[in-house]
Parts: sequence; C-alpha cells; structure tokens
Amino acid sequence: QVQLMESGGGSAESGGSLTLSCTASVRYYDTYCMGWFRQAPGREPEGVAAIDKAGTTRYGDSVKGRFFISQDNAKNTLYLQMNSLTPNDTATYYCAAEFWCTVTHGPAVTAYMYKGQGTQVTVSS
Repeated sequence: QVQLMESGGGSAESGGSLTLSCTASVRYYDTYCMGWFRQAPGREPEGVAAIDKAGTTRYGDSVKGRFFISQDNAKNTLYLQMNSLTPNDTATYYCAAEFWCTVTHGPAVTAYMYKGQGTQVTVSS
C-alpha cells in the first residue's frame, strides 16, 4: 500500500513563496510519476505539476514559470516550490502518484491512483 504525506502548506501574502513536500512510503517501481494537483472550493481539481523517474516535468498553464517541481530520490520526497503566489492559488494541494508511468505518456495528475490527504494553501491579497 502506498502512503503519501504532504506538508508545508499554510498562509502567504500575494507575491510570496511557499514550498510543499510530499513523502512517499514506497519508491521502488521501475517507472513512476508523481505530482501535485489542487482543488479550490466549488471548483474542479486542477493539475499543477508532475515529474517522472527520468526527471521529465509537466506544468499546468496557470503555474508555468512560477511553480517548480523536484524530487529527492534518496529521501523519497517530492517538492513543489511555489513563487509569485496570487489569491487564485488558494486551494487544497494534493500529492499524487502513479506507477508504470511516464509524464509524456501517462494520465493527467488528477487521475493518478494514489493521493495524499491534502494540505491547505491560502494566499491573501
């Protein structure tokens, strides 16, 4: 069973930065994708960023150039560096994982099989 645990959410002012972390309990599959999606109240889940074992990344249009995804394989940890935050970034952010996957050919991050409990990010103007 895969367990994902997010941390690092909180409050920030517009223009500020936050870094989210996600620790995965299992990381020994030959191929995998990990990523982040977010959901604001009353809105559909939105893919934010994804990365695969080879390091290929993909970003949602609304965060390109502001958010950066990375991974530390030795620590089984995924990161999301969020810069230039705006109130539109306010949402619950979820870590997600899919195995036997590559970013290029895999599903959207919102469809990944394994998901964490989420961490709240609130950006004030």
